[in-house]
Amino acid sequence: MKSKLSNYLYKIIKFFVRVFYPVISVKGTENLPEEACIIVSNHAKMNGPIACELYFPGEHYTWTAGEMMHMKEVPDYSYKDFWSSKPRYSRWFYRLLSYMIAPFSACIFNNANCIGVYHDMRILSTFRETVDKLKNGANVIIFPEHDVPYNNIVWEFQDRFIDVAKMYYKKTGREPLFVPMYVAPKMKTLYIGEAVRFDHTADPKEERRRICRAMMDGVTGLATGLPEHTVVPYPNMSRNEYPKSTEVLNAC
Repeated sequence: MKSKLSNYLYKIIKFFVRVFYPVISVKGTENLPEEACIIVSNHAKMNGPIACELYFPGEHYTWTAGEMMHMKEVPDYSYKDFWSSKPRYSRWFYRLLSYMIAPFSACIFNNANCIGVYHDMRILSTFRETVDKLKNGANVIIFPEHDVPYNNIVWEFQDRFIDVAKMYYKKTGREPLFVPMYVAPKMKTLYIGEAVRFDHTADPKEERRRICRAMMDGVTGLATGLPEHTVVPYPNMSRNEYPKSTEVLNAC
C-alpha cells in the first residue's frame, strides 16, 4: 500500500502523532560512529519505534514485523501478538479491532522508514535490504526483544539479527558496528551507548552470543546508570507492575 494517497495519509498521521506524542531528546550521539551502524534497542512497547521514527538523528531505517506491512496479514498477526492474552469476554472486541487497524497499519509501515522482518525464507530479503541501507550510509534500528525474561530492564534479544553482519562483511569486506540504545519514555529520552564491532573471524555461534549479551547488558547499563525511573517493559502488563530501573533482577 504505497501510493500518493497512502503517503499523504501517512504524513497526516505522522503530523498528529508528533503533536500529541511527547518530544523526545537523544543523548549519547557522540557514541554514534561516523560509519553506518546497527542500533539495538529495548522496545518499550510502541515507544521505541515511534520515538525513533520521529526523533532519531540522521538517515535511518527500522526493522518492523513484515506482517504489519501487508493488510491481509495484519489481523491475525496483531491479534496474536498484541491481544490474544486479553480476558476471554473481551477478545471479540480485539479481534474486530485487529481488522479495523489493518489499512492504517499497512499505510503507516509502508510509508515510514521501515524494513520488513519475516520468520520464513523472506528473511533473506530483510537481510539484503538492511545491507543495502548500511552500504548507502543509513543506520538500521532493531528491537529484538521476545517473550523470554532477561532482567527487569530488557527481555532477551533474539540473536539471529546478528547474522546480517556476516552478509554485510561478505558484500563490503567491513565488519559492522552494533550500538546499544535505551528507550526511556518516562524520561522522554533515547540514550545511546558504546559500539561493539562484529568479528568475522570468530565462531558464528559464539559471536552471536557475545554481541547479543553485549547489547542486552549495554541497554541495562544505560538504564541503571540513570536516576531511578519507571521502566516501560516489553510485555503487556498493568502499569502498576512496571519495574523501577533500580530493581534489576537477572532471570538468566
